Order: sequence, then C-alpha cells, then structure tokens
Amino acid sequence: MSFQNNIFFQKVKDYSVSKEIFELHHNPEYDLLMTFPKPSLEKLPSYYESDDYISHTDGKRSLFERVYHFIKGIALKNKLKLINAQSAKGKLLDIGAGTGEFLVVAKNDGWDITGIEPSIKAKGIAINKGVNFADSLSDLESHSFDIITMWHVLEHVPNLEDYLSELKRLIKPSGTIIIAVPNFKSFDANFYGRHWAAYDVPRHIWHFSKTAIEKLFAEKGMQLKAVLPMKFDSFYVSLLSEKYKTGRMNFIRAFFVGLKSNLNGKKTNEYSSHIYILKNQ
Repeated sequence: MSFQNNIFFQKVKDYSVSKEIFELHHNPEYDLLMTFPKPSLEKLPSYYESDDYISHTDGKRSLFERVYHFIKGIALKNKLKLINAQSAKGKLLDIGAGTGEFLVVAKNDGWDITGIEPSIKAKGIAINKGVNFADSLSDLESHSFDIITMWHVLEHVPNLEDYLSELKRLIKPSGTIIIAVPNFKSFDANFYGRHWAAYDVPRHIWHFSKTAIEKLFAEKGMQLKAVLPMKFDSFYVSLLSEKYKTGRMNFIRAFFVGLKSNLNGKKTNEYSSHIYILKNQ
C-alpha cells in the first residue's frame, strides 16, 4: 500500500482546536484524500484537547450537544440491530469506544464486549459503566472476535496499513468488520467545501470514498459486502459546517442542506457518511 502521485485538493482549517491550516491531497489510485502534513505521534494528542470534543464526554451543556446525544441514542439502537443481523451473539470489539454507550447497549443485549479507547477521560467514564478495555490491539488474541466495529474511527488512525493488518488478524475467519466513516463525495461535502465539518483536520488523517475502502481492505484479503447510509450524519455535519462557515449554527439552513444531501444520496448512493460491512474473502 503506497500512496504516490498525490494531487493537491484544497486547503482546510482546523476550526475546533488549533486554527491551523492544513492541505488535503488526493490519491487517484485509491480515490482517497489525505491530510497534509500529518501530525507527528507526539503532537497528535494535542489536537484532541478541547472541551468541545463531544465524543469524549457525556456533556449536554448546549442545544447542539443535546441534539447530538438525542441522535446518538437513536443511532445506538440501529447499531445494535446491525451487529445482531451479522452474527449470533459472541465477542464484540469496539475500537474508539469513547464513553462506552454502544458497548453498554451491546453488553445488555448479551454480547461479550471489549473496548479500545486512547482517551483516559472517556475510558474512565466507560469503565464506570461496566465496560472492559484492552490497552492495545496487540494485547488481544488473533482470530478472537465475531464482530469488530469502528464508528468514525478509521479516519483517525496514524498508520493505516498496520491498523488494517491488525483488524485482519483479530477477526474470526467467519467474522464481520463494520466501519463507519465520512464520505467526501457527498452533497454536503461539496456544498460546504473547505468548511465541511467532517474534514475535521488534522484529527481526520484519511478521507475515504467507497473505492478506497473496497481496495484497501481487498489488499488485506477482505471483501466489501454492503454499504449502508448514515442519514442522520448529514444533519449533524451540516449544522457544524454552518458554524464554521458563518460563525453561528443555523438550524433551519442546516436541516435543508442535510435533507438535500440525503435526497441526493438516494440518486447517487453518496451519503454524508457510510457504514461498510466487510468479511474475509
């Protein structure tokens, strides 16, 4: 896996933490965008140091956070239905488990759960909810999980090739990997351009298309079985994009952009975010 002959795509600002400007470079072979420069491993944690990084808290201080957590509650039920449709209840690994809401729901439904989470703060909240964690993927036994989930996490990992190899190592031969990531080819991405919140540089290092996911996992001996839309994401991302573009959250405009993105997605199959279901070949 080598990302060569990359082409400048556009400049994007880190609106939420550093206010620095980064570039997005397009790799035509994989149809993949990459954040440039990629932060060093030493500096990367500093870009997550913000009280506004919602996935690492259970905070419901603002109207935006309340909307986020309301939608998240609905999404949790949909995620549980999805994993139950893939496998009989067994061992579940959730990478980037955050404050543990999904794993708690899965545990209560009969799954044997394990989480991976780099944020000490988020992990502490999850442990208090009864979530079990491993310190790293390397600590886990090979071919030991029926389902591995990464909900908006793969775009964050610094070393993509090594991570994909670890996913392949950990999943059972008959297991399923479920990946959710933003889609830079969606209507809302094109509408907001450099203000599109799901670019979220430099925390999002990789920006995937369907082609990218299919090719990257095929190189590890895994087959893309299905692509599902995440229709709530267009509204959430549009709302945050409005803030980045205009300085305030315009709920009405964001709603209509999100709605138009989903309607456009019905025609093009390019939604704001996708869920990818992958299995061993």
